[in-house]
Amino acid sequence: MTTYSGTSERVITDLTLFADYHQLYLMDDAEVDLAPERWTTDDMLRRTVFGGDHIVVFTARNMDVPLRVEILPEAPPLELTGWDHIVDGAIRCASGRLIAMGCTDFEPDAARLPLAPGTYRARVSMTGLDSLSEDGLDGEDRYRVQFWPGPPQETRVRRMHDPEAGPDLP
Repeated sequence: MTTYSGTSERVITDLTLFADYHQLYLMDDAEVDLAPERWTTDDMLRRTVFGGDHIVVFTARNMDVPLRVEILPEAPPLELTGWDHIVDGAIRCASGRLIAMGCTDFEPDAARLPLAPGTYRARVSMTGLDSLSEDGLDGEDRYRVQFWPGPPQETRVRRMHDPEAGPDLP
């Protein structure tokens, strides 16, 4: 179920997506080459791939998970409190639409969000990564991806989740 709220300057979309194979995709609604064979060990440790025209988020569970997508007019403040893992990067959108879907979702039925053509900075934030049940099926994990206009940038980890230390690493 998708819900929309906000103004023309700030749009928030809450989704529940099936993260089969522990993957969520946010990508330009144009031909995209996800190329998992090019994903590196560093990508896996970052739990995020920024691939130019797409973002892959590696989730803690391969079940339905909540995803909030925020389209913002400017860079948000960096919120470290309450988030286990935060990674910044960039994405290009040429089509004017962003697809949000799970790894095995049927792409023609996937949620499409308006995103004016251009280059955007993006911040992927995750919390509840240590809340999974013993069988890994239930948890309080949730995911947020924020977009705002800006030039391309290198991928930067702002907070790295360490399951041994807990969520509040410096």
